[in-house]
Amino acid sequence: MITIPRRVTAPGMVLFLLCLMYFITYVDRVNVGTAGPAIKGELGLTNTQLGLVFSAFAYPYAVFQIVGGAMADKWGARRTLFICGLIWAAATIATGFVGGVVSLFLARFALGFGEGATFPTATRAMQSWVAKDQRGFAQGITHSFARFGNAITPPLVVVLMAFVGWRGAFVILGIVSFAWVVVWFAYYRDDPREHRGVTDADLTRLAIRDRTVKPVAKPPVPWRRLVPRMAPVTLTYFCYGWSLWLYLNWLPSFFKDGYGLDIKNSALFASGVFFAGVVGDTLGGVVSDRILKQTGDLQKARRNVICLGMLGAAACLAGVFFTKDLTLVALLLSGGFFFLELVIGPIWSVPMDIAPQYAGTASGLMNFGSAFAAIVSPLTFGFIVDMTGNWILPFAGSIGLLILGAGLAFTMHPERPFVDEPDALAPRPVPAE
Repeated sequence: MITIPRRVTAPGMVLFLLCLMYFITYVDRVNVGTAGPAIKGELGLTNTQLGLVFSAFAYPYAVFQIVGGAMADKWGARRTLFICGLIWAAATIATGFVGGVVSLFLARFALGFGEGATFPTATRAMQSWVAKDQRGFAQGITHSFARFGNAITPPLVVVLMAFVGWRGAFVILGIVSFAWVVVWFAYYRDDPREHRGVTDADLTRLAIRDRTVKPVAKPPVPWRRLVPRMAPVTLTYFCYGWSLWLYLNWLPSFFKDGYGLDIKNSALFASGVFFAGVVGDTLGGVVSDRILKQTGDLQKARRNVICLGMLGAAACLAGVFFTKDLTLVALLLSGGFFFLELVIGPIWSVPMDIAPQYAGTASGLMNFGSAFAAIVSPLTFGFIVDMTGNWILPFAGSIGLLILGAGLAFTMHPERPFVDEPDALAPRPVPAE
């Protein structure tokens, strides 16, 4: 019988499974960007129609950020991610059988339905399985796996397409998703004390002192107070998400159609840009945690890194307007994506800082900002390119929103925890006479 060495702790394995989930979900959501030119040619789509297909994922994705986060807080991460995984895996496979723009739109819509609750639910899982002083790292490393998924997807899909076509590529990737779902449901437990592999040392690091005392049932989510409390974070994350979704959906087409590269070379250039995000994700979380340990100041640990990332990304994207050299453009886009991803670790820690007791719902409210950006950003990019033929012009909006996001970061205040008190607008019991 094969045993896992003790250095692989149960919390470490849970974090690794979440890293795999981030990797797989991003492969499944950005694979259509790499296959986009082939799909566009076979189905006879315009750039605007392709942009509509890219945005189809985001409509249910936006809604289920909030609904899914609340589901995770109520039902737990084990059951929620199991259901989500079954849906997104089936939707990925279904993409390989589409016959036109309508069925393609519906397949991508179903994918957004399945993946909508995944990241808020993962944050709910981290709330139980990650120590407080490691939240920035945990959010950074999981999202770095997501960016690794971004980076590996272009060459991976190109290779799969060479052997089984773009339709077969989606089927294979969907089967991989099903495999993860099975492993997750078999291994994970919502309460660390119920996991057979957890030790007393693990529980001590997680600030769980007693194996016998079970958590009490959570009160209903105080929506009327939590929504306005998270609104500044949501708006800041929208500014980040606008640029993110331009990168994720349009980068392969940007290199292929904007610079005349073939699909293999465009995939390689896109992959190089996305690898910069892997480094940015990890570094942003590590730096944020280190600032927190040294200063004890959540505002500095989260806000300062977020501002640096957004302003650095804006500066790099501005440089794209002053050169037509392909190599320099690729380097500037890589630098922009590196700085953009510095934002991830600290900003995904903010919901846990503000409302740890409602971490799933709070992170869902935050990620609604990026999900809404995923609706309008790809559509806007495709429309501008169709109208002007200019593949650089859509990045102007990114620069403005990144500067705005850096300013909005000063309004988030993670150092002010959300007090779990009765909703001020909720009905109160009538005192007995």
